[in-house]
Amino acid sequence: MQKLKKHLCELHRGGGGRLFATYLLAAAVVAGVLALALLLVYRPMKPQASVARAAVFRLASASTNNNSSSAPPAPYAVSASLQFTLLLHNPSDRAAVLYDGLLAYASYRGEPVTPPAQLPALVQERGADVALSPVLGGGAPVPVSADAVRALAADGAARRVQLRLVVVGRVRYRAGPFRTGWRDLYVRCDAIVGLGVDAAAGGGDVPLLEYPRCAVDA
Repeated sequence: MQKLKKHLCELHRGGGGRLFATYLLAAAVVAGVLALALLLVYRPMKPQASVARAAVFRLASASTNNNSSSAPPAPYAVSASLQFTLLLHNPSDRAAVLYDGLLAYASYRGEPVTPPAQLPALVQERGADVALSPVLGGGAPVPVSADAVRALAADGAARRVQLRLVVVGRVRYRAGPFRTGWRDLYVRCDAIVGLGVDAAAGGGDVPLLEYPRCAVDA
C-alpha cells in the first residue's frame, strides 16, 4: 500500500509539472500573438519625399585663384545658390515621425556643390505633410573636379542639368504608447531642371523637366 501511494504521488507531481509547463507555453503564445498584433497596428512606415519646386539663383564654374586665404586654391570650383521645396509625407495614420539633426546639401554628378545647411528639428503628425525650402549655397565656391566643370558647361548649354538634393539626419517614430530609438535618415532626390539663359547669374524658379525621383532610407 505504501509503495502504491508513493507511485501515485510521483504521478501527481509529474502531472503538475507538465500542467505548469503547458500554462507557460500558452502564456508565451498569447504574449507573442499580442506583440504581433501591436506591431501590425502601430508599425512605423518610413516617410515619403518629393520635390515640388526648384530655384537656381546661381550655378556656374568659378575660379578660386584669387582666394586670399593661406590655403592653396582649388583649380576647379562651382559657385551655386539653390533652393528646393522638399515635401515630406508621413504615410502612417498611427505613427508620428520626429526629425532631428537634419542637414541638406546639393550635389552635381556625385560631387557636393553647396556646403551642408542645418535644418530645424520637426515633428510630423500622423498622415501629415511637411514642406522644407532650404536655401543652399550662396557663399564661397565649392571645389569640384575638372570633369564636373566640363559637364556643367555642356549641360548648361543644353539647358538640362540634373541636380541632387540630399538630406541626412535621424528620425524616430512615436506610435501610441510606443517610441522607437533614433534611426539614420538619408533622403536623396534627383531633379532635372531646365536652366534659362540667365540662370548662371541671377535666375530664379526653373522648370522641372522630369518628375523628380526621391529615395528615403529611414
